[in-house]
Amino acid sequence: METKLTFPSGFWWGAASSGPQTEGWFGKRHENVMDKWYRVQRNDFFNGVGPDVASDFYHKYPEDFKLFREIGLNSFRTSIQWSRLIRDLETGEPDPEGVRFYRDMITAAKENGIELILNLHHFDLPDELLEKYGGWESKHVVDLFEKFAKTAFGLFGDDVKYWTTFNEPMVIPEAGYLYGFHYPKYSGKGKEAAQIVYNINLASAKAIRAFRESGKDGEIGIILNLTPAYPRSDSREDTEAARLVDGFFNRSYLDPAVKGEFPKDVVEVLEKDGVLPAWTQEELDLIRNNTVDFLGVNYYHPKRVRAAEQADREQWKDWMPDWYGVEWEWPEARINPYRGWEIYPKAMYDIAKNVQDNYGNIKWFVSENGMGVEGEEKYRKADGSIEDDYRIDFYKEHLEQLHKAIEEGSNCIGYHPWTAMDCWSWNNAYKNRYGFIAVDLNDQSRTIKKSGRWFREVSDSNGFTIEEKK
Repeated sequence: METKLTFPSGFWWGAASSGPQTEGWFGKRHENVMDKWYRVQRNDFFNGVGPDVASDFYHKYPEDFKLFREIGLNSFRTSIQWSRLIRDLETGEPDPEGVRFYRDMITAAKENGIELILNLHHFDLPDELLEKYGGWESKHVVDLFEKFAKTAFGLFGDDVKYWTTFNEPMVIPEAGYLYGFHYPKYSGKGKEAAQIVYNINLASAKAIRAFRESGKDGEIGIILNLTPAYPRSDSREDTEAARLVDGFFNRSYLDPAVKGEFPKDVVEVLEKDGVLPAWTQEELDLIRNNTVDFLGVNYYHPKRVRAAEQADREQWKDWMPDWYGVEWEWPEARINPYRGWEIYPKAMYDIAKNVQDNYGNIKWFVSENGMGVEGEEKYRKADGSIEDDYRIDFYKEHLEQLHKAIEEGSNCIGYHPWTAMDCWSWNNAYKNRYGFIAVDLNDQSRTIKKSGRWFREVSDSNGFTIEEKK
């Protein structure tokens, strides 16, 4: 027996991407930290492929938006690159070529009936701000980000209604300062990471204030990677570890963004351990008074957490969140073998209910969710299209859980998988493909995958059918 799952009227059926992962280096005034990383450590990147060309969205956006409409997108999230838009990083003066590109890109989206959600920061801090000031450790950089935001709102705020400040801000301290898998590739810098978490929250609030002071008609939010933390057992030790891991990696951004305050349990731990960030009452008031209009949620996989043991603590010389809880491998987990991530659709329901029950049922959308697969060429048919049924099945499972939560009152307004077309992805480059549209790096040609055709059907009918389980 089949059941039709219908989503709310006006639902965003879209996709997510970013400037640094699609545009290429063409016409850029500055390097960002990912550009720098590729230039100086090319061997870190799969097959030596970098962001210099990426998917050449810089030149191909007119035809790309036509393809986006062909696969049913009514909305699309990408980002403005700080390193492209701004000529003078200290003053926020714009670069004319950057202004031209983004203005033309926005126009092309409109001409194709696609609502843009524009993000301001997608791991792409201008490198010279890292070199001169220490990047997000510096409150001066916070102020420069506000200037960049003001410039963007002033230039494009009449044409773009939906904005977000940061994409996955936790990844910046997590990957760059705690565990060393993103540039600048530091490890064990827990105190610095805590300060960065605070500073980015402050930067986001300042950008939100700037948007509202601009008088532009629109809404502004933030994109968070919410990774539910499930304890290994019901023991007090494991449940407490999961709570603190959730506190540091999820609620440290979620609570300030939505509630205007930092989670008290996290603050208590940081204070006890002597790693409380430097802040002022004026800054805390600014954060409290500048919360988001809506929330974007990126979800790929859960965290499975156990209490830390002595050996875990001894691994790190200085403070780390690992002192309290660490990830473990659930023996029953279903794993994407290409990415090593657990596939757990029920977490989509759990996230939706958490936002509904604990965050005022704020308006939100799924801003990323995706299935990365290596070697998709083996699924290519004679007509050139890729038969990616595995991706369709992945989306169906997650959408089914999302629909259940919406039926129970969750205020979810959209679903944006990662990604519209295959794009460059940090040191993995193009190893794992995620797109609805395949990109051939030899000639930059595009081919719609089976999942893209399926998504068009979903968008057109505002839902899809599922087989009822017996």
